[in-house]
Amino acid sequence: MFKPHRFVPKTIAAAALAAHGLVAHATAPFVVQDIRIEGLQRIEPGSVFAYLPIKKGDTFSDDKASDAIRALYATGFFSDVRIATEGNVVIVDVIERPAIATIDFAGLHEFDKDNLTKALNSVGLSPGRYYDKALVDRAEQELKRQYLTRGFYAAEVTTTITPVDRNRVSILFSVAEGPSAKIRQVNFVGNKVFSTSTLRDEMQLSTPNWFSWYTKNDLYSKEKLTGDLENVRSYYLNRGYLEFNIESTQVSISPDKKDMYLTLTLHEGEPYTISSIQLAGNLLDRKAELQKLIKIKPGERFSAEKLKSTTKAIVDKLGEYGYAFATVNAVPQIDQEHHTV
Repeated sequence: MFKPHRFVPKTIAAAALAAHGLVAHATAPFVVQDIRIEGLQRIEPGSVFAYLPIKKGDTFSDDKASDAIRALYATGFFSDVRIATEGNVVIVDVIERPAIATIDFAGLHEFDKDNLTKALNSVGLSPGRYYDKALVDRAEQELKRQYLTRGFYAAEVTTTITPVDRNRVSILFSVAEGPSAKIRQVNFVGNKVFSTSTLRDEMQLSTPNWFSWYTKNDLYSKEKLTGDLENVRSYYLNRGYLEFNIESTQVSISPDKKDMYLTLTLHEGEPYTISSIQLAGNLLDRKAELQKLIKIKPGERFSAEKLKSTTKAIVDKLGEYGYAFATVNAVPQIDQEHHTV
């Protein structure tokens, strides 16, 4: 005679149980005579029993069922877990999460497919792994973000999930890259010492010119902009402007997402002059010899490049004396009142 399963309160998600402790029908405790696993497609029953905190001979209760559901959900193998009882038999009914069969890309030109595949694999998205919608959604958003960093503001990424055999899915990221935004203007605000054209010459990014088809420097890239900001900063520091600062960088885009406008707001400050230079520390009785390596002189404008070159020269010289791990630190002492260092 057919005996209907009696589903205990654990037919709802474990997260809800943990949060609210809801109970549909209280189950009287009993000693478990047998456990059946239903709904498996790819996972072996032994794997389920390994994670299941209920064993034959245990006393079954509502709390035990809650623990079992939490444990099985925590494996990441299942999208649904239900526990029922039939006499003294516990029935675990599961729905497996589909596994990933394939991951592919369509319309991809700007990025290397193999590199993207490796990146997805590193975060748990690869054939054979279990399908996680939240993880796929994050991957889609990250791919969009990567296109933005390269100036493809019109790029669109859509994800298609196709069920295939054996409870698996195929994932396809379809990309419509669109055109990369071109730089139409590069403006500086606050520059009084050096002209805008001079500062533009220090930047790799530029407005379209005769060589843009080859250099592609008119195509916006966050990486290029970061390098250009450092170039402008170095230009000032090498000419004595120790207090120079890029106060803001504004990047705006036209409504059609084809043109970029860059505006850099600068604080130049005052130029600093070298007042004196001293060598300190363990000089190995070679102060006079090391002094000759100093490439900046009192009365000159401070130069970060010359200071770096001097530091390297001293380290190299100490290396010739057998001190391969010698450390040389340049410590500028700034006099803001007299603009000397």
